[in-house]
Amino acid sequence: MNNNSFVKGLRAGISIAIGYFPVALTFGLLAKTTGLSIVEATAMSIFVFAGASQYMSLTLIANGVDPILIVLNTFVLNIRHFLMTAALNEKMHSEKRWVKGIYAFGITDESFSVLATQKEDKVRTSFAFGVALIGYSSWVLFTAIGHIIGANLPAFLQAAMSIALYAMFVGLLVPSMRGNRKVVLLALFAASINGFFYWTGLLSTGWAILVATLASSIVVEIIYARRSLGLPEGA
Repeated sequence: MNNNSFVKGLRAGISIAIGYFPVALTFGLLAKTTGLSIVEATAMSIFVFAGASQYMSLTLIANGVDPILIVLNTFVLNIRHFLMTAALNEKMHSEKRWVKGIYAFGITDESFSVLATQKEDKVRTSFAFGVALIGYSSWVLFTAIGHIIGANLPAFLQAAMSIALYAMFVGLLVPSMRGNRKVVLLALFAASINGFFYWTGLLSTGWAILVATLASSIVVEIIYARRSLGLPEGA
């Protein structure tokens, strides 16, 4: 492995590590209030390493959803990584598959952006390892620290943190909806479908979220594909 390139990767990933710090800290804190032990919360960050999915999992765990459904929801939410890593593969130096498999685990939205926007025609494997490792380390470390902080909060503050998860989702969603009709439409469809299953009781919480995620994504993509082709929506 090229040490110089690895160090450059670490430097390029510092901004990612800093950005992960408050999110991972909050995740660790919320994991504590959800009832996960420090080992369970840290293990989730070690083996899953997917921020949005981990936050969603806390909600599903709190609602007693079947673990298999939690895994399925996590898979659906992270399907985009297949496309991201496939696209990134064209920009990376040739390497053994198992080596690619290791650093591909560290590819997130943020590390993908850093690697895909490098000026070089081909990115070194050691550089990718540096970018992925510093972001991953930050995520795991601050998850554990967040859990420790959460464990030392007064009981009434730990109870109050249960609504912080919903506030955080609203905080993430609203800025992305500004000026983006597609995201607004996606959120409305997903909320309507999930609401339908919630109020009718036709599906459990886990299945309702899974179906709402898939159905809303498919419907919105069909609508926008038809618009791009100039077809009437009823055709």
